Amino acid sequence: MIKWGIVGAGNIAHSFSKDLALVDGGKLVSVASRSLSKAQNFANEYGAPNAFGSYEDLFKSGTADIIYLATPHTSHADLSIAAMKAGNAVLCEKPMGVNKVEVEKMITVAKENNVFLMEALWSRFNPTIKKVKELVDNGTIGDIGYLHSDFAFYALDRDEEGRLLNPDLAGGSLLDIGIYAIFLAYLMLGKPIDIKATANFYKTGVEIQCSMIFNYDNAQALLYSGLNSNSEKKSEIAGSEGSIFIHPRWHESTGYTLEKDGETISYEVGKRGKGYVHEIEEVHDCLNSGKKESGLWNHQNTLDLIEIMDSVRKITGIKFPFE
Repeated sequence: MIKWGIVGAGNIAHSFSKDLALVDGGKLVSVASRSLSKAQNFANEYGAPNAFGSYEDLFKSGTADIIYLATPHTSHADLSIAAMKAGNAVLCEKPMGVNKVEVEKMITVAKENNVFLMEALWSRFNPTIKKVKELVDNGTIGDIGYLHSDFAFYALDRDEEGRLLNPDLAGGSLLDIGIYAIFLAYLMLGKPIDIKATANFYKTGVEIQCSMIFNYDNAQALLYSGLNSNSEKKSEIAGSEGSIFIHPRWHESTGYTLEKDGETISYEVGKRGKGYVHEIEEVHDCLNSGKKESGLWNHQNTLDLIEIMDSVRKITGIKFPFE
């Protein structure tokens, strides 16, 4: 039985805990929040026996086999490092760090302490996305020439102190949802040889929309993230012999459409729970077989992803006050 500890008791931690309850071989045993009463309420809701009013107390408690870190981006590096130094395995919400320097430090500490570390990029384990990756890799739609992916929702009515619009919390669309579009291009096409990008900014100083063009030897990817409107959230991968459309919201999709040889066929792949189940099962497989990183989303993948995001930020001038 893999024993889980959760750090941070926000929305995503609730979604994750509900899905954890659907997975055999795993159990939520500990919850930590900066507020003990919040941690106790969360623990009670999901039947976890331990609640902590400080993150450090959970890390040192020895109650959990792995810590799931669901706090804002800016605390990922420090908290992951503290957890790993105390001997805990870590599943850290994406982006793993705010920049490559943070991610490199985290991976170094994981290796020094011989513990498992993975970025919680749940879309990588989504059954539809895994199937589409397989179709692309086996040449079902020929040579890829074009990829389009977007992710936007309206968030300008949110609290400006909250994580999306607050520069001190590494707010903006790119790190929160642009990462998904970038991930898809990277998964299907690898690292781009050239990037063009442009961004618009909000009064708080965070970027609220970002358009990107990734150039490859024989392909281009058009990517977009935004917080000042909605977008369709359907992704297209087009090749010399056909096209695949990942149904909206593509990052947590349950199906895709294949257009080929004059035929259009939709496939329902499905998923379990909200979709965190598949990520949790991957972590269990890794821990049960003694792996320190996932074969599907390894440390190098996380480094490549943050490197691409750092490049986009450099081009568009996205900076945070603490950097």
